[in-house]
Amino acid sequence: MNTSIKQKNDAKEIFKHCGTCSRTFAHIMNREFGHPKALEEYALNPLAGGIMNQGHQCGMLWGTALAVGAESYRKHDDMDSAIAVALSATQKIIDSFVEHTGVTDCKDIIGYDLTNIIGMTAFMLKVTLQGAENSYCFNLAEEWAPKAVDVANRSLSKSINVKIQTLSCASEVVKKLGGSNEEMVMVAGYAGGLGLSGGACGALSAAIWKKMLDWCRENPGKKPPYFNNKIAKKMLKAFNKVTNNTMWCSTICGQYFRTLEDHTAYISKGGCKTLIEALANV
Repeated sequence: MNTSIKQKNDAKEIFKHCGTCSRTFAHIMNREFGHPKALEEYALNPLAGGIMNQGHQCGMLWGTALAVGAESYRKHDDMDSAIAVALSATQKIIDSFVEHTGVTDCKDIIGYDLTNIIGMTAFMLKVTLQGAENSYCFNLAEEWAPKAVDVANRSLSKSINVKIQTLSCASEVVKKLGGSNEEMVMVAGYAGGLGLSGGACGALSAAIWKKMLDWCRENPGKKPPYFNNKIAKKMLKAFNKVTNNTMWCSTICGQYFRTLEDHTAYISKGGCKTLIEALANV
């Protein structure tokens, strides 16, 4: 295993190399677990800035959750346990992040709306004046990375007694897109708006990631675009058509999910079926 981030906190250097917060934290966690996954990390680029700069949950959370899912798959022989642990660990990761920042969403962290040219210009100007390494995002990465590693390791070491089949909306859309069992577990924590938090749709994020992973495999040596990503934009357009431009899981589903059992029951009864099929058919 490579040197842990807890022993050598080089989060800023990794951030400089990776370029996006989502890829950075997947890389940090995968390195900690001793299983680097370059293409899977590259495919996370569009989730930076709160999903395509939409300002939703911070890309650090999406990247960490994906790596946690991968490790959960390696630790468990059956899918149900792997999905359950991945989701539980993601919830603990979110709790740690909120304890540190007070919020989960990118727009609340950076204080700018990146969906318009004025907000993006103002944000980039501030970063330029500060210097990237002194920006809030870089400082946050350095401060929170050791905590994320610690929480992930502790959460993944705990077993969960699973008595039912477990379903994740994010895993189901990846399955529809031809994903492997490992890929399904990797995104399992995205369920219910990321860790059942009711936030921005985890199925959308999972679908974007899977589409970009396929693109990476079809275009060896190339990096998926962060800005003007046509594939991700197409996914978002299809998503907005089905949800009437509603991003929040709690609004789309008309409820918050208290437990994985609640979410499993909802999906098993056809919940979000139209949405999942729309994303899978883009």
